[in-house]
Amino acid sequence: MKLKLITFLLLWSISLKVNAQDPIFTQSFMVPETLNPGFTGFLETTTTGILHKTQWPDLNFRVESDFGFFNTWLEKANSGIGVSILNHREKFTNYNFTQVNINYAYRVQLTDEWFFRPAIEVGFGNKSYGFQNIILEDQMNVGLGTIANSSIDPLLLNDKVTFFDFSAGMLFNKENSWFGATLKHINKPNISFAANGNVPLEMFFSATAGYEFLLGDYIDITYFPYETKMLITSNYMNQGKYSRFDLGAGLVFKKFFFGVTAATNPSKKTNSSHFLTSINPYGGLQYEHFKFGYSYDFNTSNIGNTGGIYELSVIYQFDLSVKCFGCPNYY
Repeated sequence: MKLKLITFLLLWSISLKVNAQDPIFTQSFMVPETLNPGFTGFLETTTTGILHKTQWPDLNFRVESDFGFFNTWLEKANSGIGVSILNHREKFTNYNFTQVNINYAYRVQLTDEWFFRPAIEVGFGNKSYGFQNIILEDQMNVGLGTIANSSIDPLLLNDKVTFFDFSAGMLFNKENSWFGATLKHINKPNISFAANGNVPLEMFFSATAGYEFLLGDYIDITYFPYETKMLITSNYMNQGKYSRFDLGAGLVFKKFFFGVTAATNPSKKTNSSHFLTSINPYGGLQYEHFKFGYSYDFNTSNIGNTGGIYELSVIYQFDLSVKCFGCPNYY
């Protein structure tokens, strides 16, 4: 009995703290729709893809996330529209989160080189737990050794909670660089599992930037093709008291690419907190309409033998003859 009550308290703590945080993908630069709806229709053609993440597979607390998207370009409307699905699940808590979003982005030409893409995202989310094994205090009759099927405890829990979500983003880009910002959960939806509870989902802010250039314009690249490019990416994220900053660099060739990013914790809450939390090498290749990516996060903290974090991505572009003016070539 005591064990179940302790488990309940642990689950409740996790539901308030951990599950209020959005899943973060290392390969967000490969599938930027995970962060910013301004990338909807960015290639000005039809594109679809999926990104899978497995976290800590060697622990009982295994976490998996999937993000799928489909977007297309409406030339007459000068706009991109799309739909995306995010699913996040945890083994230890049986927690499951699914959200479906509809995205819209509009393109504004500022100068001969620069474009501005404001965007909105509306979604419908569902969070669920398996509370059927939780036993509350008034269900236990110690004298008779029985457990009642119902409870009048004021902390009644719903098996699931549904909510409406609203987000907005913006993107500035030209052919070799871009930067943008996103604010998610602007309406702060209530995600409490308690019948009369109120736990607002905290707003998620992100700011991203990227720059690619010909490596041969700066250094001697005798052993690389002249068209070899270097890609620099950065991504800052903040939600509640948690923050993260990723900085990465990679080489982009005609058919494949590879590089590394570093994930940091700029708002260290305690003296024992690590500033550098992981080193994340990545690589991938492009074959006809497909682009494949793989990354692995090497943990630098003392959390133990977790099995790390790995991600797999697959992107498909329908029309390869389309090259939108102002889009970075690597994308």
